[in-house]
Amino acid sequence: MRITRHATAGRGEPVALTIGNFDGVHLGHQAMIARLKRMAGRLGVASCIMTFEPHPRECLMPEQAPARLTDLREKLELLAGYGVNRVQICRFNRKFANISAEQFVTRILQQEMNVQWLLIGEDFRFGARRSGDLALLQKFFPESGQLEIMPPVMLDGLRVSSTAVRNALVSGNLDLAADLLGRPYSLSGRVVDGMKLAKKLGFPTANIQLKHHLLPLSGIFVVEASWCNDSGHTRRIRGVASLGIRPTVLENAQPLLEVHLFDFDEQIYGQQLRIDFLQKLREEEKFPDMETLVTQIEQDIDCAKTYFSRMDAAMHQTVCLDC
Repeated sequence: MRITRHATAGRGEPVALTIGNFDGVHLGHQAMIARLKRMAGRLGVASCIMTFEPHPRECLMPEQAPARLTDLREKLELLAGYGVNRVQICRFNRKFANISAEQFVTRILQQEMNVQWLLIGEDFRFGARRSGDLALLQKFFPESGQLEIMPPVMLDGLRVSSTAVRNALVSGNLDLAADLLGRPYSLSGRVVDGMKLAKKLGFPTANIQLKHHLLPLSGIFVVEASWCNDSGHTRRIRGVASLGIRPTVLENAQPLLEVHLFDFDEQIYGQQLRIDFLQKLREEEKFPDMETLVTQIEQDIDCAKTYFSRMDAAMHQTVCLDC
């Protein structure tokens, strides 16, 4: 997948384009990507997604900005996995926000991006003060079939959206979040050195560096960690994770993702791990002393192992029924 951040007027390869934040790359986004790829193949042009960094509301209304479901790296990895030819990353700042709707279409979409076919969501707005709408796009893309509106994707009566995924995560409904995403919710980051308190307590953890401190969930979770080892093979290790501010240990701390991996005792500092969140066990708590905390951690580990035992038994039963 080709990643571009700048386009030059008159030199861009022709593209079929869709535009959006694509936060989470959920089922609705995946449906748009599938439609985009079909039309790009039919027209013989590259499939291209235009997205924004940072999220527009992080620039314009930071106090109202939503918690990100995916950082830029995670989003690009997901888009590459779905077979997009190109991603155009637009640096969203005040200057970009002040581009008029007409300039956005004529200068960016037509001249710089060389858009031959455009797919948008039904609520798509663009340009300064969000003044651009479908009627304006139809003016600049008048030919039949040049412009298409993607209907919303529904799941059991619920509209699939990044907001719906966030709401599911906030409520601790990881099964619903996974259904909306088409995969378990995950966070990725590099393993960094920590305070080593968990190791002293008997539960060594991998501390995952988080790029954003506004997170859509917190608590104690059943997880699976995956990463590529030195030979290029993917390692998968089960475990239990804490995502939050560790109120028993520190005050006013930044959120941290700590993962205790079962039956694992290797050095993985510097590795880029993906943590899949499978089930929420409980909320974070402030315990009166370390002994109480250790007892609770032991219970969390037992609950997580019970979860995996039940999952393995269900998978074994399914395999036997298919035989």
